[in-house]
Amino acid sequence: MGAALAVAVALTTVPAVAKDTVKIAFIGPLTGGVSAQGLGGRNSAVLAVALRNQDEDAAYTYDLVSLDDECKPNVGVQVATKTAADRHVIGAITHYCSAVAMGAVDIYHKFGLPVIVWGAVLPDITYGNDYAEVHRVNGTMINQNEVAAQFMLDHGYKTWAVIHDTTDYGKGHNKYFSEFLTKGGGEILGTFGVTADQRDFTAELTKIKDLDPDVIYFGGLTPLGVRIRQQMDKLGIDAQFQGTSGIVSESFVEGVGDLAEGTVAFREGAPAEKLPGGQFFLSEYETAGYDEPAEAYGPFAFAATNLLMDAIEAVGPDRKAVTEYLADIENHESITGPISFDDHGQNTVAVITKYVVQDGTWTVWEDSAYASGDRALARP
Repeated sequence: MGAALAVAVALTTVPAVAKDTVKIAFIGPLTGGVSAQGLGGRNSAVLAVALRNQDEDAAYTYDLVSLDDECKPNVGVQVATKTAADRHVIGAITHYCSAVAMGAVDIYHKFGLPVIVWGAVLPDITYGNDYAEVHRVNGTMINQNEVAAQFMLDHGYKTWAVIHDTTDYGKGHNKYFSEFLTKGGGEILGTFGVTADQRDFTAELTKIKDLDPDVIYFGGLTPLGVRIRQQMDKLGIDAQFQGTSGIVSESFVEGVGDLAEGTVAFREGAPAEKLPGGQFFLSEYETAGYDEPAEAYGPFAFAATNLLMDAIEAVGPDRKAVTEYLADIENHESITGPISFDDHGQNTVAVITKYVVQDGTWTVWEDSAYASGDRALARP
């Protein structure tokens, strides 16, 4: 065998250098009433990792561990502690439910685990503490409710009854919506706090029927919203039903059927198909063949996972270094648009999308028959 041939044979038989594996985590509600959002977020994170692991230029192979917080604060704290205490986990993409996120942020800070929130919208998650480890790619409920209040006032509505769950999430929506609405000249005839697991709303809805508001504003998540909307119909309440991002889910439409028609809700960020990288994301998601849709916050979970991996690629699998890297994020490209974190780790998402249910689908308001005048909302 000649020398050149011997070298060639040697090169072809040397195995490729194996990449080190880096462990990251996804946390969200994978079971329970809002599991559709959690599964869509989980699938989106899995997709981001799968695509990165196919990239020959990636410095590491990524292992994603998915954990279920059930949208329950006590479970979320347990899962967060388990994740943060595992020193092999370098970072995590965390939480759809605000009450869970609020219960977990202290843990991430205590253990020095950098996390990127992908769905929870309560402002205090990022602004309530000065925790360098906590970041969020999606927006907060402040701008969402400002746009919601102005939109409804512009459409001639004057009076509201507010129903909100008594978690931090529901109370936050009530606070911000009420402030913006009354500042704009709207009148709240009554406010009703209900527990997240309440089943019967006869007492509250009977009082609301007597108040005869133009709109019932609901601040809470899909399971509660389904029950309230169904019971509104049974009591013959014809007020316009208005929700928050917590009901922008296929599960809400499936839960109430035809009663969903004309429901309006508002969510930070553009719909997936209108995002800068939305078509790419949707195409890859469809190709992957997941059983569940990505839902409204899937693109944010995808963007958060990629950002976390970008940080690890840049500075290595070190929690402190990743936290410091994320602190300096400015105009970082993602499928949801450029990500820039302020001094509290909050990304500014300027776009608020207005939705209405039309023919069984959450439809962007401007693209709907309601916006064109071919269909009309309930009242005023």
